[in-house]
Amino acid sequence: MRRLITTIGSAMALIAISASSALAVDATLPDPNYPGGRALTYMIKVVAEQRLGLEIGIERTNAVPVIWKAMDRGKGEIDVWPEVWMPNQRALVDEYVNEKGTVRLGSKPYMASQGLCVTRKTKEEHGISSIYDLISAANARLFDTDGDGRGELYIGPSGWISTNVEKVRARDYGYGEVFELQVMEEPAALANLDAAVTKGNPFVFACYGPHHIFKLHDLVMLEEPAHEPEKFKFVGPSEATDWYEQSYVESAWGETLVYVSYSKSLEQRTPTLAAFLDNVHFDADEVSGWIFEIGINGREPQEVAEEWVANNPDAVDMWVQ
Repeated sequence: MRRLITTIGSAMALIAISASSALAVDATLPDPNYPGGRALTYMIKVVAEQRLGLEIGIERTNAVPVIWKAMDRGKGEIDVWPEVWMPNQRALVDEYVNEKGTVRLGSKPYMASQGLCVTRKTKEEHGISSIYDLISAANARLFDTDGDGRGELYIGPSGWISTNVEKVRARDYGYGEVFELQVMEEPAALANLDAAVTKGNPFVFACYGPHHIFKLHDLVMLEEPAHEPEKFKFVGPSEATDWYEQSYVESAWGETLVYVSYSKSLEQRTPTLAAFLDNVHFDADEVSGWIFEIGINGREPQEVAEEWVANNPDAVDMWVQ
């Protein structure tokens, strides 16, 4: 989640599917294909239904540009996106929030983190503690599982903005020359992580939190230079065809904040929901727990949300005051 920017389907296809059902509910939320997004969607759904008396529809989609376009239209196809990672989705925020003014960001984001992680065993047994340790061809071979002499480094699924950023970071830091940058769906990468931990093998990958993997495995984030805006110039594919050549990234990610976003049209259509979405404040540790329950324990996100809401009435009171 976190950084998902895919082009699955088209905006008009989603609108056509959703238009009739949108009329029957007070608002529609997306149910994406990963635990973090599902956790936040269903938490909002349960609170809106139980505490605000609203009827919330669900649309299965993880096509983030489509979601933003639907919020921009304000017709009820999709009204909320609870996973606006900044600065990752800055281009979308600039277009729909800052320029067009058709989408709002909640006023209370929570802190997140992004970087490269290794298992603690990798750090302690092989001395891999800094991103610069990856530049060494000898060190890279520690992560070679297919015998080609280059290490493997998972940088994210196809379509995530952060995946493209990690491509640029690998080039500009220099470790891209000795590593194969793996792009695959997250569940497959996490299965590789599980296998490496079980076998005691080194593993390195692009990581972010909150995420259940930090509860499941003992991981450490590699050290790297502090964020410097002049060394973090990323141009996305939607901004230029030669985005890779125009980009330059050789510093850590800056402060990462995760916002709830919603269609401005809710301020007139469902003002109580708009007020709640502006005020809701998620806690990163709580979110990690929800993700663990959904992603590892296999619980339904609706069940996890209902249980948490029942056990935390004071927190919910603060959200809907």
